[in-house]
Amino acid sequence: MSIITGYDPRNLREKIDVEAASARLGELGQLRSLSALNEKVGLYRLLGRLDEAWTVANEAVRHTRFSGDREQLLGARIRRAQVQQYQGKLQAALSELSLCVDEAKVHEWGPLEAASQLTRGKVLFDMGDYEAALVDFKATVFLYEKMGASLDQLESSLVAVAVTESFLTEPGR
Repeated sequence: MSIITGYDPRNLREKIDVEAASARLGELGQLRSLSALNEKVGLYRLLGRLDEAWTVANEAVRHTRFSGDREQLLGARIRRAQVQQYQGKLQAALSELSLCVDEAKVHEWGPLEAASQLTRGKVLFDMGDYEAALVDFKATVFLYEKMGASLDQLESSLVAVAVTESFLTEPGR
């Protein structure tokens, strides 16, 4: 069963199966591998446990810095910026994500470029800058299509485009 069940059209946040997310978090237990830390960040964030998400996100960033893998570090930074977004630290998240988009472009890390651009678009959406958000969302759709992504991978971006366009065409929404 999938943990993410859809997207809220008012704020683009993921709708989740709380029981499935909690169960998965329990399965991860005390695991400290990088993949476990990364998954925990997302689960804590989705469950609204933002202090724990922030702590684990910082641990994941430290872990990847020591490993020396710049691509994994970029992924950890994107996940940490997502936590900042959920904490309402929008300017900090926007700054970090802009750096992540640029770094991913330079290294031609397509999946990370798409992820950072989508997340930056969501931050811009939260800030009320719908036009800039739409630019990021459309660019993300283009990147995913270029990579041959599945419809499941495209879904969040396509929903974001549709919702943002409706916010732009229906003022006061």
